[in-house]
Amino acid sequence: MTNQRQNDDLPRPRGAASAAQKLERLGALTSAYIDNSKAENTKKSYRSDWGDFAAWCEKYRRPSMPAAPDTVAYYLADRSQDLKTSTLRRRLSTIAEAHRAAGFESPTKHAQVRYVWAGIRREKGVAQSHMKPTLTKHIREMVEHLPDSLLGVRDRALLLLGYAGAMRRSELVGLDVTDLAIAEEGLVVIIRKSKTDQVGVGRKIGIPFGEHAETCPVRAVQAWIEEADIDEGPLFRSVNKHGDVSDRRLTDQVVADVVKRSLIAAGKSARKYAAHSLRAGLITQAAMAGVSERAIQDQSGHKSLAVMRRYIRDGSLFRENAAAKVGL
Repeated sequence: MTNQRQNDDLPRPRGAASAAQKLERLGALTSAYIDNSKAENTKKSYRSDWGDFAAWCEKYRRPSMPAAPDTVAYYLADRSQDLKTSTLRRRLSTIAEAHRAAGFESPTKHAQVRYVWAGIRREKGVAQSHMKPTLTKHIREMVEHLPDSLLGVRDRALLLLGYAGAMRRSELVGLDVTDLAIAEEGLVVIIRKSKTDQVGVGRKIGIPFGEHAETCPVRAVQAWIEEADIDEGPLFRSVNKHGDVSDRRLTDQVVADVVKRSLIAAGKSARKYAAHSLRAGLITQAAMAGVSERAIQDQSGHKSLAVMRRYIRDGSLFRENAAAKVGL
């Protein structure tokens, strides 16, 4: 025993100490990579979803980690009274993900949970509620009623570029000035990272000159860059009431605010419209104009044709309608 105590008191070899330090650094690096494996918006949703489940479990004095299958089943049944099916589906995914990350088997696989979930879907339905698309006629009215100020110049560029590029709001606010290059046909835009490209492979899209000066996305973006006097850094930034341009990038929530504010200014209802309305609008309008699926997908960057076809179907409801051909 004495010899063992003496050995423990001896200094550790330099190699062992450096190996331990390296392992600690690798542990921190591993944690950082795991944290970076999800988009920030996804992590925010996970935190919100798990917070709701954990609070429910605490209220009913049930452990949330690991959670018993009947706990998850009761939670679903309770929250189905207030939440949409799409939200409940995300909550289930979050619970499963949290358990796997903690090294536990997911309770969502249990038959009791699956049966309850099937019953909820059968009763409430699974059709998702989508934002309404802003079509070209809406865009024209929205930009027509923008204020005659630097803020109006920015919002015109934001709306027209977001619409013509069928961009997600995160892609739009994530643009830097150096991601844009003028070409003979229009603007070449590099989208460096997106929801379906988290590793940053990137892709290019073309933004052609518009037929009308007041709705031309290329001219609108050029006007914003010139009047805001920016040549690097974030493309879209906040503008205060004095007309001062910030160095900071806009948040994606601002895109939704601009869409709603512009619709209201044009005398329209902003209900069921949001930032996604720009992206959905271009896809729907292009489908109505008979643009091919391939060309629409190239612009929108959709990885899944099935998802994109939801908008194409909406835009094609009356373009090739069987009932219109039977002589009614």
